Amino acid sequence: MIAQLAGILASKSPEEVVVDVQGVGYQVLLSLHSFYKLPESGQAVRLLIHTHVREDALQLFGFGDRGERDLFLLLLGVAGVGPKLALNILSGMPAEELVEALDAGDVPRLVSIPGVGKKTAERLVLELREKMSLHKARSGAPSRASGLEAEAVSALLNLGYRRNDAESAVKAAAAAGSADLERVIRDALRRLSA
Repeated sequence: MIAQLAGILASKSPEEVVVDVQGVGYQVLLSLHSFYKLPESGQAVRLLIHTHVREDALQLFGFGDRGERDLFLLLLGVAGVGPKLALNILSGMPAEELVEALDAGDVPRLVSIPGVGKKTAERLVLELREKMSLHKARSGAPSRASGLEAEAVSALLNLGYRRNDAESAVKAAAAAGSADLERVIRDALRRLSA
């Protein structure tokens, strides 16, 4: 199995690139977000690879970073999501935003990705929502809130509020001048019930 390619970027287009590794050209499919991070043709490039083997094809999917590759593998684990759809999902939204949308259960945001219907979006949320916090911790993705705000958001999540609503209310409470945890939570709860 090929896990990484390092060589010269022989050619590139938004759908695929060819990486020349000591005279052998490897065709690699990649997301638009990885494509935009690529150097110019003729420059050195290094891509993490997922090798997908079917009866009739061997395909290489490339990623600029480990977080995107890990997210791709999580998407492949969802029933009905193949490598092309997983790549399309990653092309439709930056990885950090996708993690946030899945974590928040934001089906309308997922449906905005071309090729993702309502049923697929609901299945993605159902199967991946709990895995997103683990993915965030492993990839080292910073949470939106930090310190006092993170504790307040956590408290509101434990009370059953949605992440986006909790983060917005906490941010507004903190901006209004609430200085300690208890005041931030109280102010945020007041904003959420209004």
